[in-house]
Amino acid sequence: MSILERDTLHAFTRHTHVAMPGAPDGPLAGLTFGLKDIYNIAGHRTGFGSPDWLETHEPATRTASVVSRLLESGATLAGKTHTEEMAFSLSGENAHYGTPTNVAAPGRVPGGSSSGSAAAVAGGLVHFAVGSDTGGSVRGPASFCGVFGMRPTHGRIALDGVLPLAPSFDTCGWFARDAALLMRVGAVLLGGPARLPGRLLVASDAFALAIPEANTVLEPAVHRVSQYFGTAESVNVSDAGLPAWYEVMRVLQFGEIHATHGEWVARVQPRFGPEIQPRFDAVAKSDPIRIAASELLRDDIRERMRVLLADNAVLLLPTMPDIAPLRGDLHQQVVAFRERALPMLCIAGLCGLPQISMPMATLHGCPLGLSMIAAQGNDEMLLDLARNLNTERRD
Repeated sequence: MSILERDTLHAFTRHTHVAMPGAPDGPLAGLTFGLKDIYNIAGHRTGFGSPDWLETHEPATRTASVVSRLLESGATLAGKTHTEEMAFSLSGENAHYGTPTNVAAPGRVPGGSSSGSAAAVAGGLVHFAVGSDTGGSVRGPASFCGVFGMRPTHGRIALDGVLPLAPSFDTCGWFARDAALLMRVGAVLLGGPARLPGRLLVASDAFALAIPEANTVLEPAVHRVSQYFGTAESVNVSDAGLPAWYEVMRVLQFGEIHATHGEWVARVQPRFGPEIQPRFDAVAKSDPIRIAASELLRDDIRERMRVLLADNAVLLLPTMPDIAPLRGDLHQQVVAFRERALPMLCIAGLCGLPQISMPMATLHGCPLGLSMIAAQGNDEMLLDLARNLNTERRD
């Protein structure tokens, strides 16, 4: 039976559907996966969440290497999953194709832009799913949908054959319901050894951005992680304040998006949805002087995080400031949530760091993720930690 016949969650695309069998043997043999509709498959069109993009681009001539690696490892591609328009939103509500159902939080958004991938995993339609994370597009949906989500070190997984948004921030990411499977997928995509973790740091300024009720329900999870490490140290990640760091990320991302897609937007004048149009209007106003200044600020931020995360330190923080917002929220509510979430999400993005979101709490019956960040290249360490913590939870 096709995934489209079983998909009652509207997680998979109909307009760009493609399914491919995996190799008969391999570390992921017998597993199925969903693929965010920004990854190219040879001979097929890539939709990018936009009807106008679909209409103005030819079928791909080559398959993205990350997809080939998964197929060669034995995993079977079930189908393409919905993404937010141009992969440029945190909510997952696509004005053209609709919103996938978040089974873990009925009536609430699944998160974007990897909305279909997170929804498909949460709903048990596939074993794991591939998304992408530029500003939070794996970590946010993982928290909202109650699954594990991994954003790797920037540049560790090749992005050939993947539609870009902001290249110095773009990463391939993936979801699973179980931390052990998340790690198995990571072994295929990353393939390195796991180092032993050092000290545990608790990001006080990131926790301060979450709503008080979120901090309350996360306390037992923070305590559990602290017990695993034996001790924990509270730190302020940013000396300037995380909202100031987010502004640096915003300027740089918008500048890159304009450089990447500005010509196409100006030429085609696509029919963007009401939440996406204002964002591309802002992108068009990118200021080269502010971009240059923000590049220097990013260098300072990266150095601060390099020192903070030295010796295999692990930084603990909420993934998102609250549970998933309700579907159909007013524009000002969507913006307010985004402006609160992105200062928390910008840490890994600005510095190219790996971050894993773990479903370790609930609030009002809805999932809430707890995250760990590590230094560049310590992806396997985070995956191993999440597996060990998840094993302890089940025991």
